Amino acid sequence: MSRGVSAGLRCLGGCHPLCGVGGREVVYTGPWLYCPGGAAAAAGLVYFVNKVKGIRMPLNDDQNSDSDSSRLSESTASSSDSEYSRQSFNSDSSSKPSSPASASPPKVITFDELMATTRNLSNWTLAHEIAVNANFCIKHEDYPQNSFAGTVKQIVHKAFWDHLESELNEDPPEYKHAIKLFEEIKEILLSFLTPGANRIHNQICEVLDTDLIRQQAEHNAVDIPGLANYIINTMGKLCAPIRDNDIKQLKATDNIVELLRQIFRVLDLMKMDMANYTIKSLRPYLWHNLVDYERTKFQEILEETPSALNLTTEWIKESIEDELSSISDESSSSPGADSSSKPIISPTLVLNNGYLKLLQWDYCKTFPETLITDEVRLQELREKLNQLKVIACVSLITNNMVGAAIADVPDFADQLKRISFPLLEGMNKKSFDLKEALNAIGVQICSTVNKSLSERGLPTLSEEMQSNLMGQIAHIVEKNNPVCSLIDKRIQLFMRSLLALPSFQKCMPTMPGGLSVIQTEMEFLGSQYASIVNFNKKVYGPFYANILRKLLFPEAAMEKTEAQTSSN
Repeated sequence: MSRGVSAGLRCLGGCHPLCGVGGREVVYTGPWLYCPGGAAAAAGLVYFVNKVKGIRMPLNDDQNSDSDSSRLSESTASSSDSEYSRQSFNSDSSSKPSSPASASPPKVITFDELMATTRNLSNWTLAHEIAVNANFCIKHEDYPQNSFAGTVKQIVHKAFWDHLESELNEDPPEYKHAIKLFEEIKEILLSFLTPGANRIHNQICEVLDTDLIRQQAEHNAVDIPGLANYIINTMGKLCAPIRDNDIKQLKATDNIVELLRQIFRVLDLMKMDMANYTIKSLRPYLWHNLVDYERTKFQEILEETPSALNLTTEWIKESIEDELSSISDESSSSPGADSSSKPIISPTLVLNNGYLKLLQWDYCKTFPETLITDEVRLQELREKLNQLKVIACVSLITNNMVGAAIADVPDFADQLKRISFPLLEGMNKKSFDLKEALNAIGVQICSTVNKSLSERGLPTLSEEMQSNLMGQIAHIVEKNNPVCSLIDKRIQLFMRSLLALPSFQKCMPTMPGGLSVIQTEMEFLGSQYASIVNFNKKVYGPFYANILRKLLFPEAAMEKTEAQTSSN
């Protein structure tokens, strides 16, 4: 189950037939979704969202509500670690419809089964992104103008519109393709209407009656400018206010072929507007059903692909090994400890340690399957935490070396962040030179401190002091740097304390020493991190419970399997 599979989504709505290529692939890049074939997959996406758990689309403004990141934290607040542990190990989770399937021997997967798994994976990923990402929307992106695909598309489109223009300029005019365009426009306009809009529905069907237009075409009596004017006026009534300027431009277009071309362009934009409005309206309803939906979809994937939990199992196994190693180190350092007794490991602690490992994940390795929908978000969190760690290290070194000089500067921490953030931008890229950035930060800090000292009539830092300060800051880049290791442990301590809190508790744990300079940013990132983790526990708790039971209590798991076998 690679990340590439989850990134490919099929265009449910199809592409504009004018481009000559139906069923394009929708490219999913983080919060953006776009169809490179032309028209966005708006109608299909709306259909997909409405099908999730039988949700009906809200059609009025009263049902529309915004969703922000706090909703994620609030919704995950209903289950605590103790409840999770109790349900996981005192009940037979495999007997529930949404629980993970029992182990089965490898089987040959057919092409249809592979496609079904891919569809489940795409829907699962898309539903999760819509629900948890308040900024998720559909955006129309075209091929780059100078690309091969963009050139081909431009040639094909030009050929179609040139052919249409030549048909309309014949004597008598040929209306075959024009009538097909009006028929398609009618269907698009009708798709924008809400149930109960009978008057405008009947009016559109009456004015854009293709049978009547064909009869008029036989007698060379088609009023194309009149039909186009009616279409533009109807679009003006149905479009969002952001499209008013586009409608004005349509009204100012005289060439009928160019006008039809621009009408389709604006209709594509209106379809995206409608889809984005629907996504925004449905987000609270989708969120309400998301736990059951994601768990069910993943169960379907697991039934089609029994190996779909292999990476997750390895991830949990590594966390158990780390915990056993930690217990062993503690036992060896305690002379009176009983080394013969079997260590007792908390399943919740194992899982939390696994989540903490994600903040230091090597992204050359494949991500656990149950976390693939949040891989991008967790990677962004890791990158921001690395940036904050460097800033905290710089702050600690500066305070230790020149604390007396900056003691009376109330906003020095803010100044340090204003200096550091721009210089550390993109620090997780391979091409980024961290040592050079740290040297620049050191120079800026020395300059800022000297300026503050001069303004207060105090002697500036000596050359030796500045050199030492800049050297200490530059050494942050070295492996096993003591300051960096200390800050990293304190960040881990804060995140561990955050995961140990009951999910319904809103307050933050105490910020460890040395992190006060980044407290606001740490609390914000910690809230996002805890929201992702708590929601992941709610969705995949039964799957984790089965894996933990087999790894931590193999005897009990074997007895259970034998009992099930004998009963069958």
